[in-house]
Amino acid sequence: MKRQLILEDGTVFVGEAFGANVDRMGEVVFNTGMTGYQEVLSDPSYCGQIVTLTYPLIGNYGINRDDFESINPAISGFIVKEVADFPSNWRSEFSVDDYFKMKGIPGISGIDTRKLTKIIRKHGTLKGALANIEQHPDTVIESLRATVLCTDQVKKVSTKRAYPSPGRGRRVVLVDFGMKHGILRELNKRDCDVVVVPYNTTAEDILNLSPDGIMLSNGPGDPKDVPQAIDMIRGIQGKVPIFGICLGHQLFALANHANTFRLKFGHRGSNHPVKDLATGKIAITSQNHGYAVEEASLKGTQLEITHIALNDGTVEGLRHKEYPAFTVQYHPEASPGPEDANGLFDQFIAMIERSKAEGEIQCQNVQI
Repeated sequence: MKRQLILEDGTVFVGEAFGANVDRMGEVVFNTGMTGYQEVLSDPSYCGQIVTLTYPLIGNYGINRDDFESINPAISGFIVKEVADFPSNWRSEFSVDDYFKMKGIPGISGIDTRKLTKIIRKHGTLKGALANIEQHPDTVIESLRATVLCTDQVKKVSTKRAYPSPGRGRRVVLVDFGMKHGILRELNKRDCDVVVVPYNTTAEDILNLSPDGIMLSNGPGDPKDVPQAIDMIRGIQGKVPIFGICLGHQLFALANHANTFRLKFGHRGSNHPVKDLATGKIAITSQNHGYAVEEASLKGTQLEITHIALNDGTVEGLRHKEYPAFTVQYHPEASPGPEDANGLFDQFIAMIERSKAEGEIQCQNVQI
C-alpha cells in the first residue's frame, strides 16, 4: 500500500506504507544514528515528531523486550529508506512493522531519506504529515500550515503519579519531564534509592521527600512551555545537589535567568563530539534536542560553561558557581550511543557525598 509524506513547504514524497493505517501530523526531524532504532522510537523526547532515520536499513535486528526507553512510544511516525520484513536476531520478538501496527504508529519506506534530510538542513525543521495516498496534497498542505503543533508534550509523557525504584544508597528524586529508562537504570546501577515524580511536582513536595540529590530528566519540546519546572528549580537549588540532562539542562538555565533558543534542525544522533573545557577531553555523545542554551545570555548569571559542542559551538554543559549543581545537554546514559560520558553519574554521586559531608561538618560546628 502506498503512503505520502507531505511537508508544509509543498514537498511530497510517495513511498510504501508500513505500521498502522492511520494519518498523522508532526514535526519532521532526522536522526543520524546507525543503530538503536528501538531506543529512538521509544524515546519520549520525540513526542509529537515524525522521525527520519538517515541510516538506509532499519529493522534488521527486530524489536525485543529489553531495549525500550519507555513503555509506550510517543512518536507520531517513522520515515526510512528500507524497512526489514524479516529481522534476524536471537532477541527479536517483533518486526518494526508488526510493532508499529500494535502501537498505532504509521511509517513510510522507500523514499529518498538523504534528499529529505538535505531539505530539513537547508530550511530547518518542518511540519509534515503521513497521509493516505488518496488524499490531495494541497488539502494536506493547507491543513499543515494552519495547524499549531501541541505545546504540552511534557504533560503527555511525564508520569502521572510518583513511584519508587528502591535501593539502599542515597535517595535521588528524579523529576520526569519525559524520562528515558536509561537514566533510571544508571541510578539503579549505583544503588540509589530513586523516587520518580511528575514534571509539575512543587519544590516543597520534592524537599519533603528528603532527597540527597535531584535529577532533572530529558524531555520533549520547548523548555519555556514548562514554567512550573522553572519555579521548582529555583526552590530547590542551593538546598540539594542537582544534575540535569537535556531538557533538564535547559530548564536549569532558564531558572538561573539565562535564555534558550530554537535550533535550525536540532541535534539528533549518537556521534556528536563534545569538549570538556576543564580537561580538554573530547567525548562522543548521544543527543536529541531541538533547543539550546544561548551562550550570550549566561553573562551576569551564576552559571559557567563546562562543555561545548564541537560541531557548532553551542553550550553542552553548565555548572553553578555557588551551589552544587551541574547539567549537560547531551545524554550520558546513551541508549543508543557511546558511553564516553557515563561517568557523569559517578560525578553526581560524588557531589552528593561531598554535600552530605559538608553538611555534617557544619552541624558539628553548630553543636560545638
